[in-house]
Amino acid sequence: MTQKVVDSQSLKVLGHVPSNYLVEPWQRKFKVNDLGGDFMGVGKGSLAADKVVEEIRRKGGRAVANYDSVEAGEKVVKTALDAFGRIDVVINNAGILRDRSFGRISDEDWDIIQRVDLRGSFLVTRAAWDHMKKQKFGRIIMTSSASGIYGNFGQANYCAAKLGLLGLSNCLAVEGEKSNIHCNTIAPTAGSRLTQNILPDDLLEALKPDYVAPLVLWLCHESCEENGGLFEVGAGWIGKLRWERTLGAIVRQRTQPMTPEAVKANWTKICDFDNATKPQRIQDSIDGIIEALNKIDSDGGVSANHTSNVTSTATSGFAGAIGHKLPPFSSSYTELDTIMYALGVGASIKEPKDLKFIYEGSSDFSCLPTFGVILAQKSIMGGGLAEIPGLSVNLAKVLHGEQYLELYKPLPRAGKLKCEAIVADVLDKGSGLIMLMDVYSYSGEELICYNQFSIFVVGAGGFGGKRTSDKANVAVAIPNRPPDAVLTDTTSLNQAALYRLSGDWNPLHIDPDFANLAGFDKPILHGLCTFGFSARHVLQQFADNDVSRFKAIKVRFAKPVYPGQTLQTEMWKEGNRIHFQTKVWIM
Repeated sequence: MTQKVVDSQSLKVLGHVPSNYLVEPWQRKFKVNDLGGDFMGVGKGSLAADKVVEEIRRKGGRAVANYDSVEAGEKVVKTALDAFGRIDVVINNAGILRDRSFGRISDEDWDIIQRVDLRGSFLVTRAAWDHMKKQKFGRIIMTSSASGIYGNFGQANYCAAKLGLLGLSNCLAVEGEKSNIHCNTIAPTAGSRLTQNILPDDLLEALKPDYVAPLVLWLCHESCEENGGLFEVGAGWIGKLRWERTLGAIVRQRTQPMTPEAVKANWTKICDFDNATKPQRIQDSIDGIIEALNKIDSDGGVSANHTSNVTSTATSGFAGAIGHKLPPFSSSYTELDTIMYALGVGASIKEPKDLKFIYEGSSDFSCLPTFGVILAQKSIMGGGLAEIPGLSVNLAKVLHGEQYLELYKPLPRAGKLKCEAIVADVLDKGSGLIMLMDVYSYSGEELICYNQFSIFVVGAGGFGGKRTSDKANVAVAIPNRPPDAVLTDTTSLNQAALYRLSGDWNPLHIDPDFANLAGFDKPILHGLCTFGFSARHVLQQFADNDVSRFKAIKVRFAKPVYPGQTLQTEMWKEGNRIHFQTKVWIM
């Protein structure tokens, strides 16, 4: 702890009243807000806030009072700004009770709890948010309750608001992290105006706010890295809570629809917490769904849910997309483009044999074979998917599932290729559809390379279409034995920023806000970037970087990779075919 920390004595008052505090602990400056009403939110007065301000001043701090309701969040914050010029900490502690059994809760009982306990914290925090972002620092505390976490008889309105605060806190922890704004939640058991008429005096003394304030002080300190945490606290005890999730069960089978009977049959497994996971971010949830989809697809596809309301018109509409040709386009590139791509997929002067890919003056300067996907990707990146007749594609729900690339001769070191794209097939995977997009690239009349993009559209399945296609280039399972060779490569923190210069401008890979909206902690690496790393490893290990020996490659994208992580490629040689899998390597 540094001298900037407010000692616990100065902050004992935190639990005395259901109020919101905007604190600058580094300079012992406090703005104390309290409307002064009773535990049901009735009445108002200045006595409660004034008493706290007086106590702070007695102990050497500076404090000002504010008597507005937390529903006037801008006024609450303005008082602090006018007095001290900045805001470092917001402690949302406002709360009232209107306890009723569920059937007796009136609209007024419900609404006033949401306005004060939940919306009040939102309004005060929102008023302080931009100030914290500009100064690149902020600490926010939300005050939840065990009632909200576990439920409690007669408090449906209060429970809903208090658990809502946890959801708000979790979101702010994600959004604020890049601006050094941390948001945590406490669920205190303490004596206050809310409980003074409920608990006996001896218990109120044992649960006094003195035993809550030190946790709040630490969470608000500039050196505390905790963010997005939930803590129960009271009587000198502190415990952290976290989510736990069972491994679950896949209840869809290849030849059967998903049914309630299948759910019942797997119920024990669905609810079995042995070997449970502990998800911390929304991406952990998304990863689990993607993994399940990969397992389902690897079993040969899943029948459409027969309970879906599917019409023949929908099926024929999707069938009408098959064979649609996108407008032809040209892809020109120079040696600079091929060098930029090679650097984007990890080629480096640290590996002497990579020089042929990154130095145009090299006697055997070559274009990496996987540069062929860059030439073809305009069919996907250029908005052509939205123009396919009979196929309504929400681009926000498009995932790159698989990729196949075949070369008929090595790519020239520079050139101009004409590309033709066609929808080869549309498959119904139940939870989504898969579109197979074939792209042929020609130099004059000569076919140089062929790509097949497997595009998964989440939520677009269940239209009664076929599940498999003889036009799909399928991945082959890896051998059931230890790999013959393993190579590792550490990606740069700038890997995605570098790779995107080859033409994939999706903000998911560079913009933290966009990545957060998509459910990721931070921007992720392009799937085709890891694809390039993998192919480069195979080429280096088994072909001595001779591009003429490269024929074709097929990959399936399973999980995201973050820039800065280390990739490990395991490889098996069987005849003239190399099997491989690439995963994040953790030491």
